[in-house]
Amino acid sequence: MPEIGPEEKAIGEHVASLIHDGDTIQLGIGSIPDAAAMAFRGKKDLGVHTEMITSSVADLAEEGVINNKRKSYFKDRMLGTFIFGDEKLYRFVDRNPAIQLMDSEFVNNPFEIAKNDNMVSVNTSMAVDLTGQAASETIGTLQYSGSGGQNDTAEGAIHAKNGRSILALKSTAKNGTVSAVSACLPLGSVVTLSRNNVDYIITEFGIAKMKGMDVSERAQALIAIAHPDFREALTAEAKKYNFL
Repeated sequence: MPEIGPEEKAIGEHVASLIHDGDTIQLGIGSIPDAAAMAFRGKKDLGVHTEMITSSVADLAEEGVINNKRKSYFKDRMLGTFIFGDEKLYRFVDRNPAIQLMDSEFVNNPFEIAKNDNMVSVNTSMAVDLTGQAASETIGTLQYSGSGGQNDTAEGAIHAKNGRSILALKSTAKNGTVSAVSACLPLGSVVTLSRNNVDYIITEFGIAKMKGMDVSERAQALIAIAHPDFREALTAEAKKYNFL
């Protein structure tokens, strides 16, 4: 399991505050999704429709937090495309009738994802700008990752009945020297998630609601969850670009 520090733990608790009993969730891999899963303990009757089934998801299923019984689509079954984790995960999945693996063309289809009432996608990113755009693949022209199913799951969630698209990230990078929240994404950055596909953005400092917000409201909300060391500069930049 990736190392979970105080920042990840705080982010996970913020994510958990947006999860309701009976929700169907999608989680990715990494310390932030694992921290979120840990914070889901105490929730009831969660379901899963996700690209990747991880060890943290299996742990929640074994504890009874995830049982899929309130899912509106593929009821009583955890749906995914592949598994990745420790040996305990593989033993849990082996011949388990409550788990169904299907091809990504089906599982990651936003129209299929949206058939889950109360669908919540929880994705991570490397950087966001003050309008809510997210760069999860590149910083500038440097490629760090692929898009995976991030855009698919987010779009599916926002079109689901009572669905929510959550984006979570640490407020800084490079040992606190760079803000992950910037007025504009670095030149050349690929926008993985448009600002229209994100309902909430979360850092260790709180939750910024994006849905239904205008540019000024988005900028104010994101500055409020940026690291305190960068808030003054972000405010000045926001005014420079007429966001405030």
